[in-house]
Amino acid sequence: MQSFMKWMLETIRAEGASFNWVEENRFEWTASTMLAVSQIVSGKTIVLVTDRKRKWFQHYISTTINQLSNDRPMVPLISLDRIYPEFDEMTSGDAMDMLADMLDLSFDSNYFFWYVGKGSDPRSEIAKRADNSCLWLLDEEFGHAMKLRSFDPYLDIKLIQLYRLFDLSLNAVLFGEIDTDE
Repeated sequence: MQSFMKWMLETIRAEGASFNWVEENRFEWTASTMLAVSQIVSGKTIVLVTDRKRKWFQHYISTTINQLSNDRPMVPLISLDRIYPEFDEMTSGDAMDMLADMLDLSFDSNYFFWYVGKGSDPRSEIAKRADNSCLWLLDEEFGHAMKLRSFDPYLDIKLIQLYRLFDLSLNAVLFGEIDTDE
């Protein structure tokens, strides 16, 4: 079985020149992806959160991750906006604690956050509070997060490219092609 890091590098290079930017950031990317994919394989539910400007991407992920054409087991994914529509009204740490408690009860603490958006957006706070979150942050460096730039004219394309790599990684792990225990 191939190591995750080696597989990722080969996959990025196989995708072509338009993925060169990912190769430059492969260490951050691989760490974030390996953490998320490992949690999915262990049975955790993804709680998807995006900033308002990336709502389109939230919809894209939600509608593509479990397409029947994927020929793989379905991935448990929910949108935080769908289960708690008043999320944007939360302003205090206590309110976020109560929301986290509700998620712990609902999912028996068997979930993780996947946040895509500006690091300065208040919606990022709930995901940043959890150590096991998958973070694709714009304009902020934070722990094991994948860092992107909001002013990049190709940002939307890059998000789609990252999702493609994420999806390929998920397939490779689910079908035993690569090992996440490095």
